[in-house]
Amino acid sequence: MLSKFTKFILFGLLILGLVGVAAGCGGQDSGDTIVFVGSGGYPPFNFINEKDEVIGFDVDVAAEIADRLGKTLDYQTSAWDGLIEGLRAGRFDGILGSMAITAEREEQVDFSIPYYYSGAQLIVRKDSGISAPGDLAGDAVVGLVTGTTFEEDAANLGVKAQLYEDDNQTLMELLNGRVDGVITDRVVGLNAIKEIEGGDELTLAGDLMRKEMMAVAIQQDDPLKDEIDKALQEMHEDGTLSKISAKWFDGEDITKQ
Repeated sequence: MLSKFTKFILFGLLILGLVGVAAGCGGQDSGDTIVFVGSGGYPPFNFINEKDEVIGFDVDVAAEIADRLGKTLDYQTSAWDGLIEGLRAGRFDGILGSMAITAEREEQVDFSIPYYYSGAQLIVRKDSGISAPGDLAGDAVVGLVTGTTFEEDAANLGVKAQLYEDDNQTLMELLNGRVDGVITDRVVGLNAIKEIEGGDELTLAGDLMRKEMMAVAIQQDDPLKDEIDKALQEMHEDGTLSKISAKWFDGEDITKQ
């Protein structure tokens, strides 16, 4: 037979085990927070302001989705080229950071319906003499954010790509004359010309190189996709997405094709 002391120890371990199970279950069942992520270096979509807060169009869209899902938003930032890996590892619920839908990415993640539309744009200095992507010489160097679809655009042009962490860096390199151009999202380019110091020295070179559809990336087969799709569809239909766009883009609606 077990001694009273042994029984006491076993009883204590049993209680601790039950408490641990209950605590674990509570964490799994709470589900009151949704974690979205972006690079944090992509103004005006998601960027860090002077108060060290992450703000922007993407962040406002994320907040609205979270509200409609009855959850608290935790919007995080991480290096762009590691976002899909982080999502697949379960560190985030979704990537809501201006990620374009591509066939290659669809092999790794699922995408929501699009929440805005834009495209690849070449940006150059006004004094460069370049008025269209085809004007770039074969030895030209363009600045790009690593891990983006813009790397393919540089390859198609036959120019050298210099990779950076975010577009704050690419555009500063362009202003400082260390690259001949930058390929990025058209809206990012327009915002840079308007907002950054020295932006009046930059210009868009030619038309869009191609169009892109931006969506929320979710882990494959995650039922959260249906919830996000429903929220985004309602936001398209009731005009919420258009209002958020108008707030960040001087009245322009980038949420419609």
